[in-house]
Order: sequence, then structure tokens, then C-alpha cells
Amino acid sequence: MARLWLLVLALAVHAAFAQPFPSKPMRLIAPFAPGGALDLIARGVGAKLSESTGQPVIVENRAGASGAIGSEFVAKSAPDGYTLLLGATTTHGINPAFNPKSLPYDAVKDFTAVSLVATIPHALIVNARLPVNSVQDLVRLGKTRSLNYGSAGNGSPHHLAAELFKSLTGIEAVHVPYKGSGPALADLMAGNLDFISVEYTAAEPHVKSGKLKALALATRERVAGIDLPTVAEAGYPGFEVTSWYAIFGPAGMPSEVTQKLSAEIHKAVTQTDLRDRLQGLGTTPIGSSSEELAAYQRSDIERWTKVVKAAGIKPEQ
Repeated sequence: MARLWLLVLALAVHAAFAQPFPSKPMRLIAPFAPGGALDLIARGVGAKLSESTGQPVIVENRAGASGAIGSEFVAKSAPDGYTLLLGATTTHGINPAFNPKSLPYDAVKDFTAVSLVATIPHALIVNARLPVNSVQDLVRLGKTRSLNYGSAGNGSPHHLAAELFKSLTGIEAVHVPYKGSGPALADLMAGNLDFISVEYTAAEPHVKSGKLKALALATRERVAGIDLPTVAEAGYPGFEVTSWYAIFGPAGMPSEVTQKLSAEIHKAVTQTDLRDRLQGLGTTPIGSSSEELAAYQRSDIERWTKVVKAAGIKPEQ
């Protein structure tokens, strides 16, 4: 009888492992509060992943510490593909470059890259009353007097982007940090700041209302649907800044699981109505292989690490 029970148990274990992935509900962790772009993207990806796999995908917000709380949760989860993260520039690009010692995870070693989802280009935005109408005008002004620029906080993508712009152009500009890009844009509209490098989608309503001016996009090439030149066209091709969103899992996920998830997400963001919804949020849908995302992330960390070192930016104590 004991041998029979052992045989039944062995068959049950084998059957469990033989089940095709996924065979139960999945969790997609959004490491920021509900309502923002990342949350909306996570819910869109989760819905399509559920449709294509036939399993529920529960989007769970675990906000705090600039995305570190949710990211750490996924890093410490079982590497079986059932717990995923919608990471972003902040969690897996900027923070590892700016202050890696403060993170409770290694942004590369503790995760399995699955697929890039979408990007949002930054743009150089100025107060509508500032007497500049081009990147060249802003640079000329910055060489006659010190400018000031806003950001969403010390070490934020906006902070590092402006420091990169300073290093490429040789202008003088003082950093004014805020608790979020919203307050920074409000002060820019009030005339208390000269410029900001920010996601174009955040500034677009104010640009359309005439309260702010968009000078150029921080992209290598022009973006369809956005009638703006690039900073590269003004003579500064090194100024490429995008906010990006990508799916990660815990380190050690089986390659077949990673490849299946990558293929499903790539299909969702490039071949379904999710593509139109992402574009409606002002993002550029991408989709990628695991290897492509891993290379993209490493390149992003390396680039921002150089900017941090060159500018001598230090984390707040």
C-alpha cells in the first residue's frame, strides 16, 4: 500500500510539472500607485496576457520607495513565471545608476528580462514667455546667464536628463527639485523655472493650451504624430532620453517560460488593439525579446551611470 501511495504521489508531482505554462492565475506587480501611466499600461498588458493564455492576470499595486518596494517583492518571488513586474526607467535604469547601494535588489542580477513594452520620449519644455523658440535659442540664453530647471526630484529621470543636456551644450543651469513632475510643470508655467526635460505626454496639454512651449524631442528620429524636431537636429545627437516600461520576472525563470511570455507580450503590444491604446497614452509600443530588453537595460544603466559620475550628482543623505 505504501508503495502504491508513493507511486500516486510521484505521478501527481509529475503531472503538476508537466502542465503547460501557465496553468494557474498570474500576478503582475505595478510598483507605483494606481492611476498613472505605468498602472494603466500594466492593466492593458495584464488584460491581453489573460486573453492569450486563458489564465487570469491580477494586477497588484505595491507602491513606495520610487518603485523599490514592488520591485523587491518580485525579485524575491518564486522564479516560475507566475509573478511578474512592470518595471520602468526609474526602477531598472535610473535608480541603479544613481544610487544602487540604496536599492534592496540588484536591477540586473535579481531579475529575468522578459519584454520591453513601450517608451515615452522626453521633450525640452520652456515657459511660454521665455524668449526662446528653439534648442539653439535656449543654448544661447544659457551661455549668457545661468538658467534653472525643474525635475521630479533628486536623481529623477528629469534631473539626469537636464544634466546630460548641460554637459552636451556647455550651458549653466541650476537644479530645482520638486516632489513630482506635476509641481515642476506648474512652476514652469508660473515663470519660476526656465526649462525642464520631461515626458512629452505630461507637458502636451499645457503646450496645446499655450502655457508652455515645446522646443524639441529627445529622440534620435522624429516621432510620428508629434510635430516637433529632435534635439539631434539642433546639433546635439547625444541627447536621447526616453522613459520606458518593461516586463521583468525574478532571476532564474526557465527559458521556455520566459520565451513564451516574451512572445505573448510582443504580440499583444504590436498586433492587438493594445497597440492603439498605448499610443493613446502617448507611448510608442515596442515589444522585444528577452535578450533585447536585457541589452537595452544594461545600455541605459551604463549611460546614466556616466552622466551621474560626470555631473558629480550625489544621493540625498
